[in-house]
Amino acid sequence: MSKRKIEFMSLLEDYFETYLPYSRGLSPNTIESYKQSFMLLLRFMSDVKGIDPDDIKFSILNYDTLMEFFNWLEKERHCKPVTRNQRLSALSAFSEYAQNRDFDAASVFRSAIVKIPIKRGNKKARAVFSRDEIKILLALPDENYETGLRDKVLLSFMYATGARAQEICDFTVDALHINDKNASVTLIGKGTKARQVGISLSLARTVRKYIIHRHIEGYPEKHVFSSQTHEQMTVSCVEGIYKKYVAIAKEKHPNMFLKDSYPPHSMRHSTACHLLEAGVDIMTIKNILGHVSVQTTQIYAEMSQDSVDRKLKEWNDTWFSGNAEVKEVKKSIPGFLKRK
Repeated sequence: MSKRKIEFMSLLEDYFETYLPYSRGLSPNTIESYKQSFMLLLRFMSDVKGIDPDDIKFSILNYDTLMEFFNWLEKERHCKPVTRNQRLSALSAFSEYAQNRDFDAASVFRSAIVKIPIKRGNKKARAVFSRDEIKILLALPDENYETGLRDKVLLSFMYATGARAQEICDFTVDALHINDKNASVTLIGKGTKARQVGISLSLARTVRKYIIHRHIEGYPEKHVFSSQTHEQMTVSCVEGIYKKYVAIAKEKHPNMFLKDSYPPHSMRHSTACHLLEAGVDIMTIKNILGHVSVQTTQIYAEMSQDSVDRKLKEWNDTWFSGNAEVKEVKKSIPGFLKRK
C-alpha cells in the first residue's frame, strides 16, 4: 500500500468499513448518504482538478480547493443550500475523525473545513395532511386486492405510530406486541435505536390479522410489509405508494391536497402535529417519534401554529368577507464507497 493511500484513502476506507458501522453504529442509509458526499468530492477532484482518488492527499484539501468544490456543487450540480450543508457536515465529520487518527496529516483539511460557513437558504414548508385529508387517504386503498390491503394497513400504521419509512420497511412480525388489554410495537430508528410505541388494540388486531392473512405469523423475523418482488419493502416502494394515492386524492378532491408533493415523511409530520393539537405534551411526542433532542420535536409546535393561523384566516374569510382582506404572512471510485 502506497504512502499516499495510507494518508487519505486508507483512513477514508477505515472510516466507512469499520468506524461508522461498528464504532458509531450508524444505519446503512446514513452511511450511504455520507458516501454520496465523498463520491462527489472524488468526482470533483478527478474531473475538475485532474487528480485521481489514489493521488489525493490531505494537504491538497485546503480551504481554496474545498470552497471550489462547494461552489461546484451549487453551480454545476445545482445543489440547494440544504444539500450543500449536508455534504459539508459529512466532510466535517470525517475531518474530525482523520485528525484524531493522524493529526499532522489531516490538520490542513480539518482547519479548512471548520472555516467553511453553513449556507442559509429558504426553509421549505413541510407538507402536512389535515385530518380530513388523512381520512380520505386511508379510505382510498381497495382491500379486494392484495396490494390494496397492504397499502391500507401500511398507511394506517404509519399515521398511528409516526414511523419513518425505513422503520416501516424494517418492521417484523415479532415487533408487534398484543394482549387482551394493551398493544405496542417496537420500531428500530436511526442508529439502530429501538423504541416502543403504544398503539390501539383495534390497529394491533388489524396488523395481526394482516400477518395471519400473509401466513407469516409463525416466522418472527419476517417483514410485515413486503413488495411484489422482495420480502422486505424498500423506502422507494413506500414513496411510490404515497405518490400513487396522493395523485388519486388530488384528482378526486382538487380543493384539497394542495402541496406540490407529500412524501412518506408527511405522514410523520401529520401525526406529530395532530398529537400536539390534541393536547399531547411535547416530551411524549418526542419519545413517540424517537427524536434524540426535544429541539427537533419543537419544530412541530411551529407547524401546529401555522395550522392555527390557517384556521383563523378561514374563519375570518367566512364571517368577515366584506371587510378588509386578511393577508397571510409568508413565512475511478473506490469499492468501499459503492452501494452495497
